Amino acid sequence: MKKLFVALLVCCASISANAQFTEGTKYIGTSLTNLGLSYNTKSDFRFGVSAEAGYFFADNWMAKAYAGYDHAKHMDNFNFGAGVRYHILQNGLFLGAGVEYAHFTPDANDFLIPVEIGYTFYLNHYLAVEPAVYYKMSTNDFSDGSTVGLKIGLGFYF
Repeated sequence: MKKLFVALLVCCASISANAQFTEGTKYIGTSLTNLGLSYNTKSDFRFGVSAEAGYFFADNWMAKAYAGYDHAKHMDNFNFGAGVRYHILQNGLFLGAGVEYAHFTPDANDFLIPVEIGYTFYLNHYLAVEPAVYYKMSTNDFSDGSTVGLKIGLGFYF
């Protein structure tokens, strides 16, 4: 009886794990970005926050839009963008890419091409912690404006 119960529990857990990345699922998330772990030649320490919303238009494929704010010692950055995320084999590993517009204070603008790789750790059926490593390639100043960093997010799938 105990083995049957464990087998049934594992079966239910695997079925519910597949439900998060199915077509029609909606997503809302927020992230702490950079966390002092980003690097580009224009600034040493950065800290930022971002919010994003998404929709799974097909199984494992999410279209998303986001907006964010980054703070550096002598510069602030307001950004917004859109992209797609692909969840690999229902295991939580994801790849993302998109396009982003950034406005740097006092008066500079840039278009960035962000790519990321991360993992979705589920706390329950709806709530997940999502760490990711990203690279944002600058189209204005490739060598000095491109950024590599780390973000940690909290996502809600419904």
